[in-house]
Amino acid sequence: MIVANQNPDAKPLVKKPGYVSAGRLEQVLKEGHFAITAELAPPDSALAEDVYERARVFDGYVDGMNATDGSGANCHMSSVAMCALLTSVGYSPVMQISCRDKNRIAIQGDVLGAAAMGVSNVLCLSGDGVQVGDHPEAKPVFDLDSMSLLETIRTMRDESKFLSGRAITTAPEIFLGAAENPSAPPVDYRPFRLAKKIAAGADFIQTQYIFDVPQLAQFMARVRDLGVLDKCFILAGVGPLASARTATWIRDNVPGINIPDEIISRLAGSENQKKEGQKICIELIQQIREIEGISGVHVMAYRQEEAVADIIKASGVLAGRQPWYPGCESAASA
Repeated sequence: MIVANQNPDAKPLVKKPGYVSAGRLEQVLKEGHFAITAELAPPDSALAEDVYERARVFDGYVDGMNATDGSGANCHMSSVAMCALLTSVGYSPVMQISCRDKNRIAIQGDVLGAAAMGVSNVLCLSGDGVQVGDHPEAKPVFDLDSMSLLETIRTMRDESKFLSGRAITTAPEIFLGAAENPSAPPVDYRPFRLAKKIAAGADFIQTQYIFDVPQLAQFMARVRDLGVLDKCFILAGVGPLASARTATWIRDNVPGINIPDEIISRLAGSENQKKEGQKICIELIQQIREIEGISGVHVMAYRQEEAVADIIKASGVLAGRQPWYPGCESAASA
């Protein structure tokens, strides 16, 4: 068995006054930087080095990595284990929690355990149905949904007690996140749903893929009118499309992802569709950054993780800032 050593260069982070966690992601956002997070695909492996190898492609370019929790209802290494490994060497992971697979007892236990190992960020999700994954015979739980999960962890953090009312000796210091989809119908309802998630405890939001920038701008205008942006940070979901065929399939089969015809036509007319998809992603990041209220982007580059660094570099959104990575001492880690 290979056991990774603790990173000697990873300085312990200290929670600042007025912060809810000691995590790097919260610090970056509250210091006013444009934050970058990325989706980290879990391995189908019991080897820690497989996690570290996947994380290294993001070194110096992201402020947080989402460790997915059985995304697509498929079985992989657990999110809590990935986050423990990543935290041990100094990364700032975002632990996703899906309500599909565990009840409130197991979830609350995982939150305490993860916080004890230094995990500072949690993203609350309801989760995909088991029928879409590789274990359709599995029994779904859904004891909680994303909204009640937010309320549960906020209660643990802010009131030092479980849902049962029993006291917690040391509360978890967690920066709480949730997901939102500005393009999902009914689109007029989405800003109000976002406001409900913020009221339930969300400190930050990561959205589904955004390809229609005007639609996102309209969504953000509605959100600003609700007066909730001072309570939460919004990170827009982006990612490179591999081809026109992929884009068409996503638009036709994944609810709530709106890919305009001009993007598909542009991909179809390109000699190198994958490179064109990456170029489109760069342009989207640059356009999205200009929308008032957007605090960062969440990059989901399925099977194109190695392109994330080049995409972020070409977009210019880091503006000379270098996010922390093992062995690096950047201003953002101070």
